[in-house]
Amino acid sequence: MLTGKRILLGVTGSIAAYKAAELLRELTRRGAEVTCAMTESASRFVAPLTFQSLSRRPVLTDLYAQDYEGQIAHIAAAGGADLFVVAPATAHTLAKFAHGLADDFVTNLFLAATCPVLLAPAMDAEMWRHPATQANVATLRQRGVQFVGPASGELASGLTGPGRLAEPVEIVGAVEALLARTRDLAGRTLLVTAGPTYEPLDPVRFVGNRSSGRMGFALAEAAAARGARVILVTGPTHLAPPAGAECIRVETTHEMYEAVLARAAGADAVIKAAAPADYRPARVAPSKIKKGREVLTLELTPTPDILAELSRRQGASVLVGFAAETEELVANAREKLRKKNLDLVVANDVGAKDAGFSAETNRVTLVGADGEVETLPLLSKREVAHRILDRVARLLAARPARP
Repeated sequence: MLTGKRILLGVTGSIAAYKAAELLRELTRRGAEVTCAMTESASRFVAPLTFQSLSRRPVLTDLYAQDYEGQIAHIAAAGGADLFVVAPATAHTLAKFAHGLADDFVTNLFLAATCPVLLAPAMDAEMWRHPATQANVATLRQRGVQFVGPASGELASGLTGPGRLAEPVEIVGAVEALLARTRDLAGRTLLVTAGPTYEPLDPVRFVGNRSSGRMGFALAEAAAARGARVILVTGPTHLAPPAGAECIRVETTHEMYEAVLARAAGADAVIKAAAPADYRPARVAPSKIKKGREVLTLELTPTPDILAELSRRQGASVLVGFAAETEELVANAREKLRKKNLDLVVANDVGAKDAGFSAETNRVTLVGADGEVETLPLLSKREVAHRILDRVARLLAARPARP
């Protein structure tokens, strides 16, 4: 329930603006106090009177209004909010948010708000895929802004693809989850690993895997948003570290092993989302191996098992492992849970096109030491991160914080 929560709802100029009225009804139905702000273009799709009637509150449209409980409207409204939701958020709005432009009520609220921000994008598929839009989304995510959607489906253009506004019930779920999670990891230290490792074969080539690091980075970002001190140990990746996280970059499994073990003792929880190489070349050629041989035979030797060593030293820390599988998902996860004495295993089918390496979505099964098995639907990696942290927060609640 959202009883007593003060929510700002920003509505921008998209055909999906009509769905914002249904979202408003769902939020108020759950007890939230909702104040709406609209851009001029949004009012061309839905009249402000619609939102005023549903919220029983004046709709904020005039940027120059001075009389809002005796204060400047956008400053007063932003200061008293628990959450700022923008649905729909157009490509133009995302660009203005990312670049700090403030030329209407909604963009001024964004800059003035100190509460969490949740954006629900809506636009045509090619607009969503455009590198400029994706860069703006990445910028906003790095600053801690949360997203729900967009969904894939039939669009106003008649085409089908990503860009459809998430359904109101899904947005409400994201609102409830975000408000429930606020600062629940404050005072805790989480160590997260991410990405692949590269084991050199010669000065040019390496043995590695397809891990992008997105899941680990999503976990680090989500943990920081929930108040944790975050240490992120990452292998090679192009991703920018989340704001507020201490980031240690490594290349080989041995380097990751040393970095993790040097810091694990001070962590309340360790989440091993990285996919370090299990083997490395037994010998590294001092110069580039030239082409010309019909067959090149590599001798591989095992790398250090970071998770096994963490398990041996576990102590009071919550320990979470990942199981990247292509078959027997739950059975293999349970075996890993048992062998390495873990609190939780996150198992995912890396062979799935929409949930494997490099995808922005993931479909995982959470297998706990308490016997609980929870299979999650296809979700963004950001939402998967929060679901994992929900379980971690529950485990930590039963253990004292480290001094």
